[in-house]
Amino acid sequence: MFRFAVMGAGNIAAHFCRAFSSDGDAGVCAVASKSMDRARAFSAAAPVPRAYDSYEEMLERETPDCVYIATTGNDHARLTSLCVHRGVSVICEKAMFLSSYEAEQCLTLARERHVFVMEAMWSRYLPALRRVKEWMDEGRIGRISLVEFSIGFSAPKDPENRYFSRKLGGGAMYDLTVYGYEILDFLFDGHLEMEWTKCIPTFTGVDGTDVVCLRCGDVPAVISTSLTCAVRERLSIAGEAGRIEVERPHCARKAELFLPDGTQETFEDTLTEHGFQYEIRDAVSCIRSGLQESRVVPHALTRRCCGMFDALRKDLG
Repeated sequence: MFRFAVMGAGNIAAHFCRAFSSDGDAGVCAVASKSMDRARAFSAAAPVPRAYDSYEEMLERETPDCVYIATTGNDHARLTSLCVHRGVSVICEKAMFLSSYEAEQCLTLARERHVFVMEAMWSRYLPALRRVKEWMDEGRIGRISLVEFSIGFSAPKDPENRYFSRKLGGGAMYDLTVYGYEILDFLFDGHLEMEWTKCIPTFTGVDGTDVVCLRCGDVPAVISTSLTCAVRERLSIAGEAGRIEVERPHCARKAELFLPDGTQETFEDTLTEHGFQYEIRDAVSCIRSGLQESRVVPHALTRRCCGMFDALRKDLG
């Protein structure tokens, strides 16, 4: 049995635990939180066999094969380093790091110590987005002219929550814009160049709305995200011979292809229950094969995305 341990006892960690099947060859052996009450409650609900209120103690006692880090973003770099120093592999929730500096420090350490680490960008595995890429690569919509990606919602206006707190790593860039960049990076094989960014700050000073303009060759791609208003969540790829549309692209279930003659083709994913299952399967395979990074979510992707964060923070001031 391949043994995962979980750091953090929030909703995203619960989703991760639900992705394991009872008859699989991997499972979660323990959870750790800063609060023992939260850890025990999570352990009972998940269910997970053991609970800890110390990340270090859990690593020492459990010696897991891999740790899934699901804390707030401000602690991702520290906990990744904690695991890597002990030779424990890591899957860390997006955004894995908050800056290029954090990414370089942690990923260099992982390379030097030959430890597998991966950002948990489960969207890049989704069958619907993979079908979109197939349509693009096959030239089904001809020469691409414009790409638009938008997601957003009105987050609770609490200065202490993970959306708006500076100390917790709040802001649209880390919670939402990361999806836009890393999904488009997948669709365009990493060939994105930054054109410009625009941030609108919130009442706490973190970014509430982001607009990022990228370019792949001569194709403009615009990412729009917001924590302060509900927007239509969609990915639109327009070409000279048709267009592709995906609703809620970060958790895509359906992709639609529209052609000028009125033809419409729809791909609907009816098999995926928990999108996390794909990244779990990939990580287990990579670690068992002795790899240090995933081909689907490579270190270079995480570094490129952190470069976007650097540009957004500079614009934020």
